[in-house]
Amino acid sequence: MPLTPTDEIARRARAAGTGVGAFNVLQLEHAQAIVAGAESADRPVVLQISENTVRYHGALEPVALASLAVARAAKVPVAVHLDHAENPDLVREAVGLGLGSVMFDASKLPYDENVAATREVVEECHRHGVWVEAELGEVGGKGGAHTPGVRTDPEEARAFVAATGVDALAVAVGSSHQMLTRDAVLDFDLITRLRAAVDVPLVLHGSSGVPNADLALAVTSGMTKVNVSTHLNKAFTRAVRDHLADHPEAVDPRRYLAPARAAVAREVAHLLTVLAPA
Repeated sequence: MPLTPTDEIARRARAAGTGVGAFNVLQLEHAQAIVAGAESADRPVVLQISENTVRYHGALEPVALASLAVARAAKVPVAVHLDHAENPDLVREAVGLGLGSVMFDASKLPYDENVAATREVVEECHRHGVWVEAELGEVGGKGGAHTPGVRTDPEEARAFVAATGVDALAVAVGSSHQMLTRDAVLDFDLITRLRAAVDVPLVLHGSSGVPNADLALAVTSGMTKVNVSTHLNKAFTRAVRDHLADHPEAVDPRRYLAPARAAVAREVAHLLTVLAPA
């Protein structure tokens, strides 16, 4: 199936009142697992590559080209997205490699500087037909200045979208990145008010810390794109540990990465059906 733009996947989901799963790729096995899970659930999906993952690999190109190849071979619509990029040069590289969307994160800057930096990135990306997500009201868990009580203000969100021209908005509604427990408390009333305030898809970051029932409620309240990473990494690592515990003599990485890949695929399939029930 041809590579699908994130814009198309998100627009269809928003119109239908369903959610889109966006899952982080750390290595090839993640990309393969995410697509396998999406095919099993018969749902579209977004493969995400974060700036942290780019640092891990030392470059964007290898992991991006691998993800694009996996996406193009998929039997369901798959988009490839650059996540949490703080460096405009990395955004430009992603556009040049063929990624259909980027998340430019200037949320640590003062509001006016965030607006100016984001607007510049949006204008450049739109010249190339690339969809842009930005963040307002910094989501916790990334070591920034955000405190647990911070929330995105709907009127500020409305002004930010109008001033920057962004295509999607990540908002702070109670979730936090890198949570190992699933007990985050979301502000569903705020999600509903944000949905009414802006005419672009809302994005929930830090979704690994949100229980399944609340993920579904977040979507019905107004979220469209739901980002998940740590939850899948937990499943991946647990499968590796279990295999090595049962096979202490194992030395071939393929022997323990294969069950880890399968575990991630199962989690992706389940989460996609939570976000977009049949």
